[in-house]
Amino acid sequence: MNQRPALPHGVVLMLGLAVLLNYVDRGSLATAAPLLQDELSLSNSRMGLLLSAFFWVYAPAQLLGGWLVHRFHVRAVLAAGVLLWAVATIMTGLAGGFATILVLRLMLGLGECVTFPSWQMILTRQTVEHERGRANGFIGSGQGIGPMLGTLFGGLTMAHFGWRAMFISLGTITLLWLWPWLMVARRGLSHAEEEQGPPPVSYPAILRQREFWGAALGHFSINYGFYFVMTWLPTFLIKAGGFTVSQMSGIAAAIYGIYAVTTAVAGVVSDRWIARGGTPTRVRKAFLLASAIGVSAAIACSAYVEPRAAVWLLGVAGVFFGFSTPTMFAVTSTLAGPRAAGRWAGAQNLAGQLAGVLAPMVTGFLIDRTGGFSWAFIVSAASAIVAMVAWAFVIRRVAPVQWPQELANRLPVNVPAA
Repeated sequence: MNQRPALPHGVVLMLGLAVLLNYVDRGSLATAAPLLQDELSLSNSRMGLLLSAFFWVYAPAQLLGGWLVHRFHVRAVLAAGVLLWAVATIMTGLAGGFATILVLRLMLGLGECVTFPSWQMILTRQTVEHERGRANGFIGSGQGIGPMLGTLFGGLTMAHFGWRAMFISLGTITLLWLWPWLMVARRGLSHAEEEQGPPPVSYPAILRQREFWGAALGHFSINYGFYFVMTWLPTFLIKAGGFTVSQMSGIAAAIYGIYAVTTAVAGVVSDRWIARGGTPTRVRKAFLLASAIGVSAAIACSAYVEPRAAVWLLGVAGVFFGFSTPTMFAVTSTLAGPRAAGRWAGAQNLAGQLAGVLAPMVTGFLIDRTGGFSWAFIVSAASAIVAMVAWAFVIRRVAPVQWPQELANRLPVNVPAA
């Protein structure tokens, strides 16, 4: 295995904060939904459209993000994306109606599209196999800590000052991330491999790989349940469970916190297993399959109990969601390798984020049609079973894809940003 430059802890910390802020800001509309929906007199179906609008741009723009991180310095690409989405979040607090919020959610999706390709590019180039679970677990825990803090503090801000103040506050906090990132990344990111290594692999070459389709289908299928919970949990707790806004904030924060802690722990445990002799295929698949089975069982059971009892089952689902997050991202790094990391991550995340388009809209439709959440829980549980099939049978081995030199994309690599 080639020696890779060590990844400074400061870079890992700032990437983790970027993912945290990413999920705070994308989840802010779900936190505001119960009040915003009433103020604007929106049906569940129309609220579902707003909740999914972010993903209309975010999902296809993953391909753009994957191209950008191979073409320009990843430090500047990520900073530009954070700036754009922070401004979109602040402006949402000033929006006057449905159409304006819709446009700003699309703008938010464009800004956030570079996060996952940037994160995967950096870790693939500057970590080795038995370090990837831990690094991905720490960074990926932001996917739980973000909604936890956003729901807790955003919900409390909303309860005291209104939903507009919540958006303005969250966007301003995101802007504060930029300066330390630029300082830390300038010292901590190595560009030697970008400037001297072989050219990146093309998207068509990636799409010809069976393992890519297994990773993409698994990502989509597990994400369907994740985004169902993330986008509709506040509304479920208030309108089906009868909780107050403050109670909702605490319960949702606890569920997201469980997920975040499990994500970090799962990354560490999986790396230690590999360091002690476990093969990447055995270790990574064990965590992925346990995740899919556990998520499916917990969410399916939630369809058949009272809403207040379902809260405990959703906490169990949070544990099993945490098993998959660091693992599927580590699998992406291993399969793609440095030549394909950014573009593979972008294409895979496109598939994963299509779940964010479908889950909010399908859920809103099912609630309007049935008058409850039961069928929404059942569809999410079935999707987790599909993830299990993809990870178990479509991905054969968790090992680097051997990219023939003739499949390389010959475009120039990493032209410095102006």
